[in-house]
Amino acid sequence: MHHRYLLIYRFLLVNLMAAACMVLAWVHGWIDRVIASDSSRITVLIFAVFLVGLSLCAWRIVQISAGLNDLKRPRPPADGRVGQYLATLNGVPESRRPVVAEGLKAKLYARTSNVRYIADSLVLLGLIGTVVGFIIALSGVDQDRVADVTAIAPMVAQLLDGMAVALWTTLVGSVLHIWLRLNYQILAGGTVTLVADLVARGEGHAV
Repeated sequence: MHHRYLLIYRFLLVNLMAAACMVLAWVHGWIDRVIASDSSRITVLIFAVFLVGLSLCAWRIVQISAGLNDLKRPRPPADGRVGQYLATLNGVPESRRPVVAEGLKAKLYARTSNVRYIADSLVLLGLIGTVVGFIIALSGVDQDRVADVTAIAPMVAQLLDGMAVALWTTLVGSVLHIWLRLNYQILAGGTVTLVADLVARGEGHAV
């Protein structure tokens, strides 16, 4: 019975390992350092977007896993995706079955693409943070006061603050992008399997 939930187990394994790395980073004080160094709070925004994408991915994986489980049943539940698809094929002419199958593929793939878009947006947010960091760094430089010794310290402090924002946002966006993309690959693989098996089941059911 446990192999029926293999997709969910893969999802849990990947995220438990990633969460362990996050705990390790927190123990070493790296997460606190990121939050303290990012005056723009873009890293907080990136993490919030990541949580939305991870939650959506988890929900989709549960749905795909349920569909794969229904495929193993002789009589899938009528209210499930598998049962609804098989019921749709009843009375459909053979020439129209590929159209129904393509509609199913488009619907399922569109639902997984949302997770990919969110994952890609994490990198874009990191790049935006990089630009914002450079703006913060350069806005503190006053060419008319570079010869003033008392003005150098504030300019250097703002320069370092801006560089910290640029580097940390890029790092956080890239790491969370990789994390979410790993989850997306699990979701995409399960979706491809579900579509292939469901279309094959539908062809046998409709004959």
